[in-house]
Amino acid sequence: MGPVGQDPRQALMDLTLTEDQTMVQRTAREFLAGREGQDVWKEITDLGWQALPFEDFGFLEACLIVEELGRARVTVPYVSTVACAGFAAPALRTRIAGGEVFAYAPFSGALVPWAAEAAELLVATPSGVVLTSEVDRTPVSVVGPAPTCRVTYDSVTGTSLAAATDTIEAYGAAATCAEMVGGAQAVLDKTVEYAKEREQFGKPIGAFQAVQHHCANMAIDVMGARFIAYEAIWRLSRGLDASVEVSVAKSWVSEAYERVCALGHQVHGAIGFTEEHDLHHYTRHAMSSALAFGDADTHIDRLATHLGI
Repeated sequence: MGPVGQDPRQALMDLTLTEDQTMVQRTAREFLAGREGQDVWKEITDLGWQALPFEDFGFLEACLIVEELGRARVTVPYVSTVACAGFAAPALRTRIAGGEVFAYAPFSGALVPWAAEAAELLVATPSGVVLTSEVDRTPVSVVGPAPTCRVTYDSVTGTSLAAATDTIEAYGAAATCAEMVGGAQAVLDKTVEYAKEREQFGKPIGAFQAVQHHCANMAIDVMGARFIAYEAIWRLSRGLDASVEVSVAKSWVSEAYERVCALGHQVHGAIGFTEEHDLHHYTRHAMSSALAFGDADTHIDRLATHLGI
C-alpha cells in the first residue's frame, strides 16, 4: 500500500494491496479456513507469523493476518502479543517470534485477555510501562471468545520498558479494528449465502427487496469499516501521527460490526440464534471487541476534545 519510490511519510494513502501483501492475506486465509475455534498458536509460530511483521513486513501486514483471524473466527493472542507488545516494545520481538505470549494491563483491576497464558504482562504504572509476571490473575467469565483474567496489583516490580501506554493502545485498537473488519466480512458472506439458499414462498429470500436492503446496508458498513480501519493502520505503519484516525476507526468500526451482526440475525431468523450456528459467535466477538482499547463513547470523547468541542 502506498506509491513506490516516495518517502513513506509523505506518500498519499493507497489501499491497493501489493503482490506481497496479497500473498500474505491469501496464505493466511487458506491456512485458517475450516479452523474455527481451534488453537493454532504453535502452528502459526512454526510458520513464522509472529516474526513476519518484524523481519520482512510491518504493522499493516500484521493487520492483514489479524483480519483473516477475525474472518475465520480463530482466537489466538496475536493482537496482544504482536500488535501491542511487539510494535510498542521492540525489545520483546525475539521472544515473540519464538511463540511467547504477552498481554497488556492498562490499570489494576482490568479485565485482560490472555493474561493467564502470558509469560509476562506489560503493566501500566505511574512511572511507566513495566514488564512483569508479579500480578494477581483471576479467571473470569466474559462474553467474548478470548480467555480473560481480572489482573490486580499494588506495587509492581519488573523490567521498565521504553513504551508509552498511548502507543500500546493505539496499535491494539487499530489491530482490533482489523479483526472486527474480518468478522464483519464473514457475517456478510454467510448472510448473503444464506439468503441465496433459504427459500420462502417458493423463491430464495434474497429475492425479496427487504432482505436485499439488509444485505446492501451490511455491505456498506463492511466497506466503510475496512477503509476507516486501514487508514489508521496505514498511518501507524508509516510512523505518522494517527491519534485521530485510530479514534475515528475504533468508534466507527465497533458500531458498524455490531450493526452488521444485528442485520445478519434479521436475515437468518431463528437459526442464527442457535448454538450450532456460527452467527452468535460473531455477535459475541463484536460485543467484546467494541469494548477493547476503549469503546465508541471513549473514542468519540477523545475526538471531541481534539476538536475543542
